[in-house]
Amino acid sequence: MTIGLTYDLKATYLEQGFSHEEVAEFDSEETISGIEKALHALGYRTERIGNIMELTQALVEEKRWDLVFNIAEGLYGMGREAQVPALLDAYRVPYVFSGPLVLSVTLHKAMAKHIVKGLGIQTAPFQLVRNPDEFKQVRLEYPLFIKPLAEGTGKGISAKSLVNSLDELTANGIELFKEFRQPVLVEEYLPGREFTVGITGTGKNAFVCGVMEVSVKEGIHKQFYSLYNKEHYEGRVNYSIPEKSLRASCGKLAIDAWNALECRDGGRVDIKLDKHGIPCFIEVNPLAGLNPVHSDLPILCRLNGISYEELIGRIMNSAIGRLNQSF
Repeated sequence: MTIGLTYDLKATYLEQGFSHEEVAEFDSEETISGIEKALHALGYRTERIGNIMELTQALVEEKRWDLVFNIAEGLYGMGREAQVPALLDAYRVPYVFSGPLVLSVTLHKAMAKHIVKGLGIQTAPFQLVRNPDEFKQVRLEYPLFIKPLAEGTGKGISAKSLVNSLDELTANGIELFKEFRQPVLVEEYLPGREFTVGITGTGKNAFVCGVMEVSVKEGIHKQFYSLYNKEHYEGRVNYSIPEKSLRASCGKLAIDAWNALECRDGGRVDIKLDKHGIPCFIEVNPLAGLNPVHSDLPILCRLNGISYEELIGRIMNSAIGRLNQSF
C-alpha cells in the first residue's frame, strides 16, 4: 500500500521569506522523517508529495496513491487547513484525518464552541469580537482571556491574554487585531488546571489514548502555554498524568467533543478546569502535531506507554477502516 505524504515544510517557507511565527504550525524535516520511518516499520510504502502546490501539480500529472497521510496546515484563509482534503476529495483520493468541513469548523474556534455548547458540553462563556468597536459590547465576567480566532500552536497567547478591565481588553485586543488581522475570541478565564487529551479513532471506534496535564512552571515569564513556551518546553513546562478521577472526566468530555465535531482518526482535545473544578472544552486539534519528540500528542502517548509507531498505526487503522465509507 503506497501512502502519499502532504505537509508544509518550515524550511521551504522560511527560504521564501516568511517569518518564524508565520511558519510556527508547519513541520520540520524531523517530523516528516519520523512519520515515514513509522509507516515503513508498519509495512507501508511512502511517497513525499509536499504542500498544496506540489499536490496540485502531482494530481494534474495523474499521480495517485492508495491513501494520503495529510498534515498540511495551509497558509491563507479560514479554510486553510481544509484546502488539501478538499482537493483530494475532488480527485477521489482517500486520506488520513478529518475532512474539509471539520477542519474549517474547528479552526474557527468560536464556531466549534457554539457546536459543543449546543450539545450540552461544558465550555467557558464567550463572545466573538469582529472589530475593535465591539469590545465595549462584551458582557462577560472578568477576568477574561483573549486570543486570535483561528490560530494554533499558542500563537497570539501571552501575558496580555489575561485581562481584568475594559481598558485592558480594548488595548490588548487591538494589538491582536493589528498583528493577526482576524476576529478576537473573548472568553471568561478558566483559572484551573489544564489538560490535553489524545484521541485515536472515529465515531464509536474513537478512544482516549491518554490524558496529560500541562503546567507552566512558576516564575516562567508569560505563564501560559504560549508559542514560546511550547517551543522551549524543556525546563519551562511540566507534563504529567493526572489522577484517575480527572482522567475519567476529561476523557469523557474529550470523546463527547470529538464526536460532536465529527473528527476522524486522531488528534487532541484541550481542556481546562473552571473555578469550581469542572472540566471545560477549550478547543480541538484534528491536525495535531506529530513530531516524534516535541509534539504534545506523541508526548502524552509516551507517558501512557504508547510508542510513536503504535500511535501512527492506530491512526492508519482508523483511516483504512473508513475506505469503503461514503464520507
